[in-house]
Amino acid sequence: MTTPATGPVPPPVTARPARSHRALVAGSVGNFIEWYEFGVYGYFATVIAAHFFTPEGGSEVEGLVKTYASFALAFFFRPVGAALFGRLGDRIGRRPTLILVICLMTAATTLIGALPTYASIGAAAPWLLTLLRILQGLSAGGEFGGAVSVMTEFAPPGRRGLYGAWQSFTVALGLLAGAGAAALLATVLTESQLNGWGWRVPFLLTLPLGLVALWLRLRLDETPAFASAVVGRNAPVRRPPAGETVRAVALGAGRLMGWSAAGYTFLVVLPSYLQSTLNATFQQALVATALANLGFAASILPAGAVSDRIGRRAVMLSGALLVAVLALPLLNLVQDPGTPAWAKGAALFGAGAAVGLMAGPGPAMLAEMFPTTVRYTGLGLAYALSNAVFSGCAGLIITQVVERTGNADVPAHYAAAACAVSVAALLTLRADDHHRALR
Repeated sequence: MTTPATGPVPPPVTARPARSHRALVAGSVGNFIEWYEFGVYGYFATVIAAHFFTPEGGSEVEGLVKTYASFALAFFFRPVGAALFGRLGDRIGRRPTLILVICLMTAATTLIGALPTYASIGAAAPWLLTLLRILQGLSAGGEFGGAVSVMTEFAPPGRRGLYGAWQSFTVALGLLAGAGAAALLATVLTESQLNGWGWRVPFLLTLPLGLVALWLRLRLDETPAFASAVVGRNAPVRRPPAGETVRAVALGAGRLMGWSAAGYTFLVVLPSYLQSTLNATFQQALVATALANLGFAASILPAGAVSDRIGRRAVMLSGALLVAVLALPLLNLVQDPGTPAWAKGAALFGAGAAVGLMAGPGPAMLAEMFPTTVRYTGLGLAYALSNAVFSGCAGLIITQVVERTGNADVPAHYAAAACAVSVAALLTLRADDHHRALR
């Protein structure tokens, strides 16, 4: 099911290969930075809790819950950013909007690395951190819609799934880079150095990364689809009725909720869960997360490419069903002290790979739901709403429910339930959507 077309559909506009490849890199780099930072924040959640949310005499669990609340708050500002920047992107263009987004994202993330802690400035520290998280949420909300619009609108015929999958692939690369930076610092620094100043380094590294991304986006051309439908128009833009767009956004969020919930459960929340619930060391938790992220990264691009051949529905349904059925058995393998290390590693790798089956075709699936004149806004809102509810709250919900119930299986139940709902929404996809031209 997609939003019905309104008005005459212009013929598809294709781009030269060099421009398509440049767009792929420029679109991907912002996602890499965004998810690198979100991964770092998740991996250092216990350290951040101690510095910003746990005054002397405070509970460690309470501090961790507050850290995840700040994490969730940033996600709830994503829909605001998606609406704000999406409207700009659908009116003035993808290129200028993505330039603005990368500047805001880079500034907010770099400032986190320089922020004074609770011990230095007292209660102002968590408020300042939360403000920066809000700015990150706004920029992240504007990033996805623009990046996916650029990638899919520049994609050659029959390759939208593969091009869109690069958005998800750079998410995996960003999370892996964050895990790698955290693991490297945990290895070369003492615990006191890591807790004292080492945690700041990954955030400060965002500055040079952001400058590279800015340079790439300054060299980016406007997409052919936007130029054809909006910039060169001689008549007023025909936009679909607001009700149709709202319904498409809600349906898109439902199709993504399994990816959002399972992705954050297995790829970001896992380190703190393993430390607080299973008493794993920081290094063990990072290794486990790296394995899950490697499985995620390994399946994304093949899933996107296969979806160009057999359709988005078949591939995404496979991933959602696998998580719904196997989440609990896989988590039980990880929990069992008698399970060999190789089996635990395989379970984590497999869980990540199943999420990748949803993440690979997901961006192209969303792009195909909306016409050019509302694509940036529509797909950005669908993704942001799904992430706000099912990703941003994952750490908060899992930590609180595990603490209150003592049930260590909560992460699996959470991911499986979300994927079960996604299955119903994904069944409404038409089997031939991948063959249709973008509207």
